[in-house]
Amino acid sequence: MSQASKLALLKEMIDSAESNIRSAKQILSEMTGRKSSKTEYAKAAKELEPLGEEGEGDKIIEGVFNGETMVDKNGKIYPVPANYASKSKLIPGDVLKLTIKEDGSFQYKQIGPIERKRIIGVLTYENSQYKVIANGKAYKVLLASVTYFKAEVGDKITLVVPSLEDSEWGAIENVLPLGAAEIEE
Repeated sequence: MSQASKLALLKEMIDSAESNIRSAKQILSEMTGRKSSKTEYAKAAKELEPLGEEGEGDKIIEGVFNGETMVDKNGKIYPVPANYASKSKLIPGDVLKLTIKEDGSFQYKQIGPIERKRIIGVLTYENSQYKVIANGKAYKVLLASVTYFKAEVGDKITLVVPSLEDSEWGAIENVLPLGAAEIEE
């Protein structure tokens, strides 16, 4: 068997193993009654202090970022522009304020960043989703971050994740240059 064939087979085996682990975790979550992340973020949003009105006709909503969207205290989902989330390096658990202007435009502001930690991993692409594999776990990352940093599969990535809780998502902070001194993980 050629070297290329062995590598392709090895990659296929690893992808299959990762998929099986994700499926097993999902079944375990369902069996143990673990609540969905939507419910968890809505619960976190309920604990937020209410804000007053910002301007005449403006509506203010607070919520918690879940990796892609904002969830308010009622569990309602609001789209967060990927460019804003990427530029602001938002991670799950960050508190956001959404101002819906009279003209219908949305304006987001990060008002409560959660505690963060940085880890180093490798960028991968699987099932139409970019991920960073770090510390034995796959963290989803936004496509906007990957394109902004011009990252490519196989690049080493500095990833920002919540420090106190487990998360499916992370935010790309930097792409480590190829040929740079090896950084211990």
